[in-house]
Amino acid sequence: MALRINDVVPNLKVETDQGPIQFHEWIGDSWAILFSHPKDFTPVCTTEFGAVAQLAEEWAKRGTKVIGVSVDGVEDHKKWKGDIEGYSGATAGFPIIADDGLEVSKAFDMLPAEAYMPDGRTPNDSATVRSVFIIGPDKQLKLSMTYPMTIGRNFGEILRALDALQTAAKHGVATPANWELGQDVVIPPSVSNEDAKAKFGKYDAKLPYLRMTKLPE
Repeated sequence: MALRINDVVPNLKVETDQGPIQFHEWIGDSWAILFSHPKDFTPVCTTEFGAVAQLAEEWAKRGTKVIGVSVDGVEDHKKWKGDIEGYSGATAGFPIIADDGLEVSKAFDMLPAEAYMPDGRTPNDSATVRSVFIIGPDKQLKLSMTYPMTIGRNFGEILRALDALQTAAKHGVATPANWELGQDVVIPPSVSNEDAKAKFGKYDAKLPYLRMTKLPE
C-alpha cells in the first residue's frame, strides 16, 4: 500500500552507523527528513550527502533532524562518510540507516513488496530508492518527492519546502508558487473574509478566492 501524505510513517527499529534507533522515538518532538539512496560510494549520492552535511546549522535552526538511508550495511556507511566529508568539507553528523534487507525501502513504498536483489546488486537494482520524506512531529508524512538516478536533488528547495510546511502548520496559511520565508502568504479559502480580517488585518484580494497577506509576526 502506498504511503500517502498525512499517513503516519512506519515506526521501524533500524540499524544505523550510529547504532540502533526506533524511528518514532528518534523523531521525538522534532520535524524529520528521511532521504534515501540506492547505494554507497556512488557519485551523485555523495554530492547529495555532502549538501545535507553543509546545511547542518539550517536543519538545527528549524528543529529538524535528518537521516539518510542506503541499501548497504553499517560498515560501508562508516567508510563512505569519509568520502562525503572529504568532498564537502563538512561533518556528516547525521545517522545513515543500513537498509541492506530493504525493510525501510519497502515500508516507505520505494520498492515493490516482492523486490529481490541478489548479492552484488548495482545502483540500478535499487534505482527507485532515491526519495525524500519530510515528516512532522506528529509522525505524519507531510511531503515526499522521488528523483531519477541522474538528477541530484536540490536541498535548497527541500529547505524551502520545510519552511513552507512549518509556516503553514504554525500560522494556518498556505504558500504561493516560489514562496520563500518572509514573503506574503495565502489565506486559505476555508477562512471567511471576516475571520481573515480579524486574524491578519489587511489583506490583498487578488481574486475572490486568492487573498494574500503578510506573514504574522
